Amino acid sequence: MDAIPRIVAAPAEALSVPTGSVAERLVRLVRPGALTLAALPPLSLYVHVPWCIRKCPYCDFNSHAVRGSRDDLPQQRYVDALVADLEAALPLVWGRRIHTIFIGGGTPSLFEPAQVERLLAAIRARLPLEPGCEVTLEANPGSFERDRFRAFRAAGVTRLSIGVQSFDDARLAALGRVHDAAEARAAIAEAQGAFETFNIDLMYALPGQTLADCEADLAAALAFDPPHLSIYQLTIEPNTFFAKHPPPLPDDDLAFAMLDRIAERTAEAGLERYEVSAYAQPGHRSRHNLNYWEFGDYLGIGAGAHGKLSFAHRVVRQVRLRDPAAYMAGAEAGQAVASESEVARAELPFEFMLNALRLKEGFAIARFGERTGLLLSSIEKPLAEAERRGLLRRDLQRVVPTPRGFDFLNDLLELFLPRSA
Repeated sequence: MDAIPRIVAAPAEALSVPTGSVAERLVRLVRPGALTLAALPPLSLYVHVPWCIRKCPYCDFNSHAVRGSRDDLPQQRYVDALVADLEAALPLVWGRRIHTIFIGGGTPSLFEPAQVERLLAAIRARLPLEPGCEVTLEANPGSFERDRFRAFRAAGVTRLSIGVQSFDDARLAALGRVHDAAEARAAIAEAQGAFETFNIDLMYALPGQTLADCEADLAAALAFDPPHLSIYQLTIEPNTFFAKHPPPLPDDDLAFAMLDRIAERTAEAGLERYEVSAYAQPGHRSRHNLNYWEFGDYLGIGAGAHGKLSFAHRVVRQVRLRDPAAYMAGAEAGQAVASESEVARAELPFEFMLNALRLKEGFAIARFGERTGLLLSSIEKPLAEAERRGLLRRDLQRVVPTPRGFDFLNDLLELFLPRSA
């Protein structure tokens, strides 16, 4: 959960199925355009594994419940498809180093460690990795996956992200999770012994949750002295079971009280809140997520994966085929990309701010120009208005959200939405 970037989808009319050979597409992508990027940003790799034991009622990610038993998963073919997808994308990222890898889902820990090892070996054989490249894998706390943790570490995974969500059995049942609190605790203990760093995913403002319940969940997580916590408010997303059958959720005042208590308790425990939903001990920030929030590039492979790639004169979004069977067939034929669209110049400021202002430290002014190819003057009006409202502060080096801007991030971001002429 902690690595899926929240992006604004391009308008439907801007999306088109890529046509022609990769060479022809590359020629179109590198031709002169409206932007001039002096240098390309760091590049990450996101790998999507779309299967899980059961679809959670709040989940709007591209995930599909396993049909039959776990043994029926087409692991061999899917990894082959991922490798074919990667090979087809190589001309678009040729010569660039991979800074981080994130294997998300779904539940990637359903896959055999040998398949994960094969995938990572194929990636290393085709792309140069930065020394000490962070390799994260999302894992379910169930005992089946927990037994694989040490094997995942031996396969080359350096960081585990464990989808706990709650330590309350009743809350877990309401969320449709397939593990219980005891399995969650056992999984974290196993991760502590196998990994130097790991993340615990928690959620708050759950159905029927009280402030005391939230504090109990947080205390249970902090008892493990976790290097990293990702804590998200449960929100009702369209096209989910909860959207059709809304559960009783805490009101806004109670949700804010929960967030205030989370901020207090994590700070007391030595965790720094460095992003809206992320808390880390020194040296344990998620480098992969930081690349998203700093408007870096990421190649996304796997069913339904999103990607963002920069070229000298444009920034491009990609989306892979969503259905797992269609994706595997498409990847095998060298046609895994469902849509490819250039981010319009007018949309770049909002896309940059949507990510960068999630960081408590904000962003370096120079980075805005480096990552968008635009002058700072292009956002002077909304910057001045945000400063006037007390939502951000700036000096000659940085733009930083104020505590008020951090708490009311949507109000701050709204100022940077593209305006129609």
